[in-house]
Amino acid sequence: MTAFRSTPATSTSRASRPRAARRLAGAAALALTALALTACQDGKGLQDEGAATVSDSAVATPSATGAPGATGTSGTPASGSVTKPGAAKKTGGDAKGSAAPSAEGNRVTCNGSNTAVTVQTVSRPLNHMLITVKNTGTKNCDLTYYPVLRFDEMQWAPAARKDTQPQAVVTLAPGRSGYAGAVLSAADGSGEGGATGHRLTIAFQGRTPHSDGGASATPSLPAAGVYYDSSLTVTYWQQSASDALGS
Repeated sequence: MTAFRSTPATSTSRASRPRAARRLAGAAALALTALALTACQDGKGLQDEGAATVSDSAVATPSATGAPGATGTSGTPASGSVTKPGAAKKTGGDAKGSAAPSAEGNRVTCNGSNTAVTVQTVSRPLNHMLITVKNTGTKNCDLTYYPVLRFDEMQWAPAARKDTQPQAVVTLAPGRSGYAGAVLSAADGSGEGGATGHRLTIAFQGRTPHSDGGASATPSLPAAGVYYDSSLTVTYWQQSASDALGS
């Protein structure tokens, strides 16, 4: 009977071990690849911390950053670009009726249409007459230069005394008065061509000397009239009666 001798399996098992290791390594690689693909598809893979993402809501549009008064995503006004309601400066047109009477647009020249004019002779100084002009209008009016007097049909205009010219134009607020004085005749009798006037016309000057200032005034005179001669002179318009009479 022939006896069969078994063949040692040592060499065969040794040869199969490398193949098994390679199979395990390949399977592990496939598993890792599958995991990586799954992570990428889910959007949960590893991210580089230096490439942080920014949501669409945090991105400012050009209109939000460039427009005055624009607000950020948190609702906080952009600094330096917001004006509070009602903080805008009001113009003269918006404040209708609130302008001061002295404003340029509310000033006119005084004349016979917006004033009440009276005259009276005084005992001191001798042979003097006081002219009073009261602003009866609603606007400030300027008494420019000096009054131009004319008694009856007098053909000459009395001169103004230069030494009475004020430093500024006399301006009358509504209800206020201005004054001028007239020397009617020479106290020593040296004047010529004396006459008694029964009608007096007072003309007003405009913004330039000898220009037409508007309506004239014809104040009442005493019943006996007013005596004058060639010495008749007038003062510039004054703020007070004492300045007009030189007292």
